[in-house]
Formats: sequence, C-alpha cells, structure tokens
Amino acid sequence: MERSTARKGIFYGWFVLAAGFFALFMATGARNGFGVFIIPLTDEFGWSRGSLSLAIAIGWGMNGLSQPFVGRLFDRFGGRAVISTSLIILGISTILLNRTNNLWFLIVVYGLIMSTASSGASLVTVHALLSKWFYRRRGLAISISTAGGSAGSMILAPFTTYMILWAGWRISWVVLGGFVLLLALPMAFFFIRDDPSKIGESPDGDERPPDQEPGVAFERPRAPLEKNSWQESFNTQPIWQMTGAYFVCGMTTAIIAAHYVPFAVDRGASPEMAAFAFGLMTGLNVVGVIVVGIISDIVGRKYLLGVMYATRGLAYAMLILAPGVIGIWGFAIIAGFSWVATASLTSSLTADIYGLRNLGTLGGIATLSHQLGGALSIYMGGVLYDYFGSYNVPFSIAGSLLLFATIFSFSIREKQYSSRFQTGPAQSASAPAGDGD
Repeated sequence: MERSTARKGIFYGWFVLAAGFFALFMATGARNGFGVFIIPLTDEFGWSRGSLSLAIAIGWGMNGLSQPFVGRLFDRFGGRAVISTSLIILGISTILLNRTNNLWFLIVVYGLIMSTASSGASLVTVHALLSKWFYRRRGLAISISTAGGSAGSMILAPFTTYMILWAGWRISWVVLGGFVLLLALPMAFFFIRDDPSKIGESPDGDERPPDQEPGVAFERPRAPLEKNSWQESFNTQPIWQMTGAYFVCGMTTAIIAAHYVPFAVDRGASPEMAAFAFGLMTGLNVVGVIVVGIISDIVGRKYLLGVMYATRGLAYAMLILAPGVIGIWGFAIIAGFSWVATASLTSSLTADIYGLRNLGTLGGIATLSHQLGGALSIYMGGVLYDYFGSYNVPFSIAGSLLLFATIFSFSIREKQYSSRFQTGPAQSASAPAGDGD
C-alpha cells in the first residue's frame, strides 16, 4: 500500500531536482542556442544556410543515435556518472568551437563530439533519474527539470546574442563552455544521487515502513507493461504511439531552434528582437511545462499531450499566415506554453506505463526518433530556404505534421496501461484491450 506521510526534514530529491534543472539549463541552452551563430558564421565564412543546416542536422542526428546507448549506460551505471562525464565533454567541446575555421571542423566538433556528449546531460537521463525519486509528484518534478532547458534557452540565447555583438562569436563559445564546466558540472557531481533507497530515502520523501531495511527500494505499483527486457516493450502499442508523436515533436521544434532567428530577421526583425522573441517563447515554456505537469499528476497525461501538439499547430499557422512581426510574436506566445510540455508528458507517461527497469533505454529510443525528426527538419529548412528564398514551405510541412502527433496522443489507452490508474494487480501485456479511455 502506498504511503504518503512526509518524512521530517528536506527531502533530498529536491536537491537532485535542482542539479538536474541546472544541468539541463546549461546543456540545452549552450547547444540549442546555435541559431544565433548562423548569421555571424555566414557573414564571416560565406557559408550558405543549407551548409550550416547540414552541420546542425548532423548534430541532431548524432545526438539521437547516441541516446539509446546513453540510456543503456544510465540503466547500468546511474545518472551521476553519466551526466557528470557528459558535462565534462560538452564543456570542452563547446570551448573548442571558438577555433572553427572551416565547415568540417564545425561538423566534427559540434555535429559529432558536442552533440553526442549532450545526450548524456539531456531530458532522457534527467527524467529517468527523477522518476526514481518521485512517484506521486512525478509529473511536477519532471516538468520542473524540463523547464530548466527552457530557462537556459530563454536566458542564454539573448545573452549569447549580445555577447556576439560585444565580443564576437569566438569568445561567446568560450564563455558558454566555461559556464558548463564551472557551474553545471560541480552541481551534478556533488548533488546527484542515483537512487533514494541508497541514502535511506523513499520516493516523494514518504515515510519508510518501520520494518523496511535501509537500502531496500520503496515498493510501488508495478507498471502494467513493465518488461524484463526493453525489446519486449516494442511488442506493445503505446510505445509506438508515443514514439511516432515524438518524431513529429522533433521535426517541429528543431527547425525552429535552428531557423527561427534567421526567419525573424528575414521578416524585418533586428537580431536582438529575434533573439528576444525566441527567449520569450522559451520563457513561456517554463510557465507552461510546470502548469501542465501539475495538472497531469491530477488528471492524467494523454489528453494534455494531444492538446499541446494541437496548440503548437495553431502557433505554426500564426507564424506562416500572420504578416510581419505579428506572426513572430504570435508564434512565440502561443507556442511558448506548449513547446517543451510534450517532452515532460512523454517521459512521465513512459514511466507510468513501462516502469523504471528500462526507462533510460526506452527514453533514449524515443529521443532517437525525436532527434532524427529534428535533423531531417533542420536540413529540410536550410535546403528549401536556399531553393525558395523563404521558410514558408518547410515551416508549412512541419506544422501540418502536428495533426498526426495529436491523433497518436489521443489514441493512447492511458487508463488501461498506466500504473496511476490501476486499482488492483497490474495487468499483463496480453490483457484484453477493453474499451480504453
């Protein structure tokens, strides 16, 4: 039976959450702010946006390909080792980008090394870690950590823009890498612990049963589709529904991360205004993802997930159809409340349905789908821009796919397969389909 009595003192999971928040703040902010470097690099080297998009797309692709392997390392060695090691490599490779002098160097350092390293300090590892520390408040905890990535983009994108204008793009890379090594890394190494039972804690800070020995994991309801092997999970429907929707999520977020600032400048905005609008969007992410996380712990995840994808579709319509800067600001406001909420909802739903045993691996595979979709959309955006002279066509293609993500999300049978809705023994994977929800 679940115990919900709070223990005395500060629950250590909040310190783990704070470390995860800041790791995502720096890792996501440093990597996803690449869009503000596109115009300076184009001006200095004369590279086309298609060429730069190829480098960014390779980075997203490598990040995705490495996610299942990093997730497996997480399941085997724990979050502290994986996240700390990744931050070391990420910080060093970010600093090395200041030596960029040709496209191949950019592809190797950003596309291969930095992007692979960032997969270890990502939503996959942080979400899997927090799922061990939180059960009743899992949606809230995962959403707060996700907001760290949004906060990083909100603050670091404008900061980097002004740094580029003041000191140049080379110095900006050094500063960002230094932040990763001197701020994010120490917090991850000193505060992250892999499992509450190892330090005498229980998920959510609940009181341990009097007869329970230290080091023994606090018992929670077994997820209905929890398997001994991660491969078996792909014999079930929900993982395919979530992964398919997450592919579209990647396509519709990555193209904006790479091309939103150049698009806004083409529409008549100054670089500072474009970066501020991007920062506003990511800032609103912080509000949206936390509110959605709180609600999801009460009412469930799938309907909110579908609504978030539908809302993003409306934002794309605003971006393409509204004139001038109206579309730029309208998109930032509408999309801002839904942008990263899909990531936290997907992670929480995966943990609820498939349990913690292989969560790092399953999250890594879902993120592989996300990142491959992102790589495809980034390259598509650059190539079609060079061909048509605008972003209207690639943005229209990406936005239209959100209809499918919405349908996939609504079709998930959450009440049948989520541990949060089980009142008796967990159903097996072969249980009858029933009426769903």
